[in-house]
Amino acid sequence: MPTPATAKLHETIAASLRDTARLLIELPAEQIARVAGAAEAMAKALKARRKVIWFGNGGSATQSQHMAAEFVGRFLKERRSLPSLSLTENMASVTAIANDYDYESIFARQLEGLGRKGDVAVGLSTSGSSPNVLAALRKAKTMGLATIGLTGAKGVRMQSLCDVCLLVPSTETARIQEAHLTIGHILCGLVEEALTARR
Repeated sequence: MPTPATAKLHETIAASLRDTARLLIELPAEQIARVAGAAEAMAKALKARRKVIWFGNGGSATQSQHMAAEFVGRFLKERRSLPSLSLTENMASVTAIANDYDYESIFARQLEGLGRKGDVAVGLSTSGSSPNVLAALRKAKTMGLATIGLTGAKGVRMQSLCDVCLLVPSTETARIQEAHLTIGHILCGLVEEALTARR
């Protein structure tokens, strides 16, 4: 028989799991359509031998690296390595740009050197208002890259800078990041399927 303290702990855990599951299951149809649109944009670029470039801060930084790794390595299927990178990978570049210019430029400056027309730029920001993510999306648009945003319920500022903007209907950072990870894995699977499907 669990103690009252243990029972309370178990309920706290179960409540968190229910919250995450509910958020994902109840993702609006409009956002599901945007996930499909983002996958199509990525697959189109990769088929044209372009690349997918990810960027974000904090937890979004590590998720950017995670998603780039899924493309370069593999997700579920054996296939060619897909060109993808995260702008948080090179600490020398990040710190040099922050030191010599400003922190707001750390992604845009790298994008200027590494991106090319036809690539896809994917910005992650739970708030949707991270200045360096917005600056990079602006730069991407001027360079002719397709732009995709992953954000939360308050991330409306990103929408005007994105060809496809996925807004998770939550204001809790942890829940938004959990949804972004799930969406990222769905994107990996859809892109992989599109690139390995028999014609």
